[in-house]
Amino acid sequence: MHGTAAMGVEIQREQFDESDYEAFGERLRRSLDVLAEVIDRPGFGVGAPSIGAELEVDLVDRAGRPSPINRAVLAEVLDGRVALEIDRFNLEINARPSALAGAPFERLEHELATALAATRHAARAHGADVVTIGILPTLTAEDLGREALTDARRYRALEAGLRRVRGEPFAVRIDGDESVEVVAHDLTLEGANTSFQVHLRVAPEEFARTHNAAQIATAFVLAVSGNSPFFFGKRLWHETRVALFRQSTDDRWGAAADDWRPARVSFGHGWARRSAHELFAESVALHEPILPQCSDVDPVAELRSGRTPELAELRLHHGTVWRWNRAVYDDADGGHLRIEMRALPSGPTASDMIANAALSIGLTRALAPDSDALAAQMTFGQARRSFYQAARFGMAAELLWPAPRGRSPRTTSVAELAPQLLALAHRGLVDAGVDPEEAAARLAIVRARIERRQTGASWQLATVAKLEPTLGRARALAAMLDRYRELSEAGAPVHTWPV
Repeated sequence: MHGTAAMGVEIQREQFDESDYEAFGERLRRSLDVLAEVIDRPGFGVGAPSIGAELEVDLVDRAGRPSPINRAVLAEVLDGRVALEIDRFNLEINARPSALAGAPFERLEHELATALAATRHAARAHGADVVTIGILPTLTAEDLGREALTDARRYRALEAGLRRVRGEPFAVRIDGDESVEVVAHDLTLEGANTSFQVHLRVAPEEFARTHNAAQIATAFVLAVSGNSPFFFGKRLWHETRVALFRQSTDDRWGAAADDWRPARVSFGHGWARRSAHELFAESVALHEPILPQCSDVDPVAELRSGRTPELAELRLHHGTVWRWNRAVYDDADGGHLRIEMRALPSGPTASDMIANAALSIGLTRALAPDSDALAAQMTFGQARRSFYQAARFGMAAELLWPAPRGRSPRTTSVAELAPQLLALAHRGLVDAGVDPEEAAARLAIVRARIERRQTGASWQLATVAKLEPTLGRARALAAMLDRYRELSEAGAPVHTWPV
């Protein structure tokens, strides 16, 4: 969830002084000017749409408890797609990008399956296993704290930067079916969240419309894919990650629910109007730098030489502002733009995650041509409200959706929206060149999930409810996770799982 803190930029230092922040701020302002010119260059970002993904996983011991051995597993796995993540019981798998046309989801599922198998084999050599789940239900406060932070310069620097701005411990309170309240003095609460982040390459001239479409689509996608109902043993939201991640990295000291200061983790602050540039400019204007590391490369000199600038400082800073749909600039392959869709949870299975990706990408692409009209029929605040309703209530959420006639938006259920939006998603994929059979097969998994009303979150809740009267909460959570691991590795999508 954490998404690589520096968006791929290696952190060389842990401590910075005021002169570093001043120099970094100046470099950010120059980089924004350079970015505006680069985006407007003829030919920039031209290329076929492509997709990629990052999957965060948890390591657990035989009792289902977090296993803080990510460095040992990484050394064993010897797979360049696998990397460290923020807590010692986290790893990340980076799938190689591929063209959207043809059978992209078959390719992506193969990538995830082979990397997961290699990681699981390496973990078992150390007495551990791999779990793809939004939040480990067996996690306790004793599993976190400073000792749980992965020993890497980038995470220590990120934690120090957030503490510098906030000036006080991180306070988390989440109210759901039950409530949890915790105070943390470090960043390891963030590592309790594991996600499946999907990247979609977008042409510059289509970026604003496509980004707005992703914002509109995300509530429905999240409602049918929740997989994080428990945290510290409490029943909270269907996608508790959304609430936990926001609060565990909040750099606003003394922040209240209605605080006027923008949160570092958020749904965003308004519709994109013209281009990706404004989203980067927003990050610079609204958020203080926390990793002020300047590179030796002058972005203006790169631009004037005709090269595609790396814009290391801007990417570094923007990578520490966590929007649920985030703009990404990449200088690779002549330079291009992507949308990073960050709301999806890890798990339950590779087939479930691929189905979620197909729904998210297909629906976003189908809505993009009409997103200006859709945004006129629904305020940004209403789209944000639907997102949080989806996170809290899952498939029981009442979503606001644009209405072409009469008062707009209208309140509607997930089940009522499903036929229309699944058909749109199928069209969006086929229009992008995805094989119709591939598109239909992936979306059929989502359709069956909606018909059964069983997501990963609802399966976890139902299973614990069945076990708890005889086992008690803690043992029921452990028994549920044990069964979850078996079913997840077997690979059948979650709507087929028996309770």
